[in-house]
Amino acid sequence: MNKILTILSAVALVGLSTGCDKYLDLEPSQNISENIALTSDKNVKSVLLGAYSQFASTYTYGGNLLMNAELLAGDGEIQWVGTYIDPRQVFNKTMIASNSQASAHWADSYKVINTVNNVLSGLAVVKDADRERVEGEALFLRGLMYFDLVRFFADQYKFGSANTQYGVPLVLTPTHGIDETSFITRNTVDEVYNQIIADLTNAAAKLPEDNDVYASTGAANALLARVYLQKGDYAKARDAASAVIESGMYELQATYAGVFNNDNNTAEDIFATQFTPQDRFSAMTEFFSVPEYGGRTGDIDILDGHLNLYAEGDQRFDLFFVGEGAIRCGKWNNQYGIVNLFRLAEMYLIRAECNTRLSTSVGATALADFNEIHTRAGLIAATSITLDDILLERRLELAFEGAKIHDMKRLHQNVGGLTYDSPKLLFPIPAREIEANPKLKTQQNPGY
Repeated sequence: MNKILTILSAVALVGLSTGCDKYLDLEPSQNISENIALTSDKNVKSVLLGAYSQFASTYTYGGNLLMNAELLAGDGEIQWVGTYIDPRQVFNKTMIASNSQASAHWADSYKVINTVNNVLSGLAVVKDADRERVEGEALFLRGLMYFDLVRFFADQYKFGSANTQYGVPLVLTPTHGIDETSFITRNTVDEVYNQIIADLTNAAAKLPEDNDVYASTGAANALLARVYLQKGDYAKARDAASAVIESGMYELQATYAGVFNNDNNTAEDIFATQFTPQDRFSAMTEFFSVPEYGGRTGDIDILDGHLNLYAEGDQRFDLFFVGEGAIRCGKWNNQYGIVNLFRLAEMYLIRAECNTRLSTSVGATALADFNEIHTRAGLIAATSITLDDILLERRLELAFEGAKIHDMKRLHQNVGGLTYDSPKLLFPIPAREIEANPKLKTQQNPGY
């Protein structure tokens, strides 16, 4: 299977830099200047491949986005011990507006968004047989980027409320230059979620079920399940997860250890970030692992607060190891291995949670779905379960895969001494954006 997601044509990156750091050169990252020629089927497809390469950048789905979700939610289960200041600020909830983790997340996400907006603007020249697939992939990537922008930079969605709180700027057309119309404001959280759902629903209808390592119908539905779960729309989350499970396109790995450190997607992977030695390596390995496997000297220690959550005989516990004098997470010991983003196991747990909340049995009983995951971990099948059992199973199954802070927010759980809606759990709108866009000056997150 071809898993190489590199830029096949330089046209995909022409002008996609954010410029130098001189004050006069500042421009908003959501309005990145570019001069991409979208005059042929080949060029549009090359630009789309460029978007995949950008999406895999270190600060987003190359790993830092997942790592930062875990650092924000450390809460006695992990400890940042590395020397880098900016991840330490994330872990300690002491970020400043120039924090590089937040700034690069914002900039790199809007690069992808601007690139796929260009793809969407050039669909007319794409071959008829490929047009829906190309459109679906672009919409999926845009929905994916906006979902994590709104989760990191905006308040948690409040189900049943108006959600007029600040979200992030929605940019839905390509920008070919900077003028006064380029300076836009933050849309509401509700508007951003509505756009994400519209993009992903459209993508799910246009994408094929099998699309190699690229976005597929299953990937769009898996992301929809995650989006609806974050919103608290449990019926729609359940149905989207069930659509993935019932598609028959995916299968749980026989062992938990077999899910991770793979060069290629397994049958369990719905969508993953791809790496090869020719482009870059996994940031998850860099920070979670140790030099023996291509990591640094052990930046993230796993603490007893997490390890004590596992029952005796849980094979997920066996994946932890001692490295550089502390306990490490063994999921990320292949620096050129895929970064798992959406797995079938998560879909079973989403369906189980939602069926439990709704007292339904769509697709299967909550107990049956729970036991699919529980027994795969080497544990004896449960005979009855509660919602708390499912949530713990989710925490253990998805540990250190970037889910924790978002789960704590949607479940309204305290993070250490902070409430789930504390401004300290939000990323700052980058100082560079505030300086570049006068309309954002009054829309910074509290405390920055």
